[in-house]
Amino acid sequence: MRTASRASRLVVQVSMLVALLAVGMFVLLQPYLSDDERIHEEGRIDEVVSQGPVTVQSIEWKLDSLKAYSALVDEEGEEIKVDAPAGSVIVVAAFTVTPRKGLMLKERGFSCEAKLVDDKGNIWDDQLVSGYTLPTYCADNDHPHTMDKPGKVAQVYVVPKSSVPHLTGVTVEDFYIHRRVLITP
Repeated sequence: MRTASRASRLVVQVSMLVALLAVGMFVLLQPYLSDDERIHEEGRIDEVVSQGPVTVQSIEWKLDSLKAYSALVDEEGEEIKVDAPAGSVIVVAAFTVTPRKGLMLKERGFSCEAKLVDDKGNIWDDQLVSGYTLPTYCADNDHPHTMDKPGKVAQVYVVPKSSVPHLTGVTVEDFYIHRRVLITP
């Protein structure tokens, strides 16, 4: 009789220990698993779209082309100065962007940004380039935008030559709701 009560007490103690460990793990991991902001900052991609169009933060994006160049030239055939170190390639992403209802157009322009990504997790920011045939930012006085009317814009990136075969597309994101969309060519 005494052995049976010890065995049942041991079962209860082991059960309580397992329950406490489970609750402890849940309390420790729950903030980690449900922290959308941190997960977004670590590079989570929420949606993948082939070329688009996709609307993110009241801007409709459509990827027209993603091409690599050794140098850029303007309309007159003159080389455009791009800050590119030796062994790098210039990648140009051409977009059709359409400002939609909810976006504030300041002086007929707006802020837009797309980042180039590869399959190894590398991310490149665009560079401002003047003299290119397309505007390289959405707030260009020479190329004003109108609400609900498509306009062309190019984003210029400088990447190592070895990364070009691994490029997967560009990401656009909504910082407020933590949404990142990968647009593939």
